[in-house]
Amino acid sequence: MRVLLVEDDQVLGEALRDHVAAGGHAVDWFKRILDAVAATDTVSYGLILLDLRLPDGEGLTLLRSLRARGDGTPVIVLTAHDQISDRIEGLNSGADDYLVKPFDLNELTARMLAVSRRYTGNATPTVKLPGIEIDQVHRKIAVNGDSQNLSAREWAVLDKLVAHPGALVSKAQLHDALYAFGAEIESNTVEVYISRLRKKIGPHRIETVRGLGYCFR
Repeated sequence: MRVLLVEDDQVLGEALRDHVAAGGHAVDWFKRILDAVAATDTVSYGLILLDLRLPDGEGLTLLRSLRARGDGTPVIVLTAHDQISDRIEGLNSGADDYLVKPFDLNELTARMLAVSRRYTGNATPTVKLPGIEIDQVHRKIAVNGDSQNLSAREWAVLDKLVAHPGALVSKAQLHDALYAFGAEIESNTVEVYISRLRKKIGPHRIETVRGLGYCFR
């Protein structure tokens, strides 16, 4: 998914960006609320990782503004403040989860996936359909009992498609899942990864809706 990271600490920000990107997600990293607001006005994110203490104000200001305008994007608050009152305020402002610094990066990954599953309505991390089983947590996929290896970007496309089986996913939405701001975008990237996925999971699994996008069947 496309992830917005709002964190002003350079060292921690780099570590978080690299860790999340290594999981196959596109990451936009900003250090100021103003820049984050501009990003949310431009891109539809799958998840926001939000620090509370930022150079130009409180992260909760951004969170409250998102919720006030009806934006339900999942938000995980990251903060060094572990007071119960701080957690309550964050959750009451619309946060979906709360992590106190320092935290283990693997725990962050688990919480990201858990929040994403709740948001998409998939209570289980494993998608089971006739002839195919997709374990989104451990990044494992079996087609007719045979394991298949997917690259990080193949997973990014597949995750977007299986989040809502049968629903149309536009090419633009898949681009958003693959690329962060500033990344060089190739015109046929989506088609390339769709083709690779079809070879691995079966050509009938992904339907092309000409001129509109793709559906996972």
